[in-house]
Amino acid sequence: MELLLIRHALPTTVDNRDTGREADPDLSDLGRRQAAALADWLCAGPTAEPVDAVYASPKARAVQTVVPLAERLGLEVAIEPLVNEYDAGEPEYVPMERLRALGDPRWDAIMAGEDLDDPEAFRDQVVVGMERIIAANPGRTVAVGCHGGVVAAYLSHVLGTDRVMFFEARYTAISRVAASSSGHRSLRSVNELGHLRLAGIPLSDV
Repeated sequence: MELLLIRHALPTTVDNRDTGREADPDLSDLGRRQAAALADWLCAGPTAEPVDAVYASPKARAVQTVVPLAERLGLEVAIEPLVNEYDAGEPEYVPMERLRALGDPRWDAIMAGEDLDDPEAFRDQVVVGMERIIAANPGRTVAVGCHGGVVAAYLSHVLGTDRVMFFEARYTAISRVAASSSGHRSLRSVNELGHLRLAGIPLSDV
């Protein structure tokens, strides 16, 4: 079977530090355009693919990214809690590109993996979630709307690298993993962005 790991589209900024409520941003207007371009790419014309199932993390930004794809395919979005991002419970969300543009030191901490309390535990969680999806979908092609940290964690597992946050997945980028029934996992591609380039849609608004 094949996993299409899709990082969510561009979300809004949320600051709930005054209430302590978990930040769970919706997609921005640009993010919705990105998600629509992804659905067009996978469902229409010469780039169309036979996607058999659509999954997402519980986060709004992940679900909203793959809803247009699922609707085009006539499928429901299945939620897999274990492919949630490591920032679950945090009251503030700022898109990474904005942190980078602002020179915010949190950008460097994220890319170095320093904001994960236990990188190995996070990777283990993600692997269990992905393997549950694989087990439930033998021989199928499955799109999984998730997060940059989730994509990096699972690919680090597939590649056998020590560093969990070893690269930056881009908004709505597709990374492909082939999963055999014998248990072998192989990386086929990373950060496919043809859908955004074809549509002339930017990656970020900064």
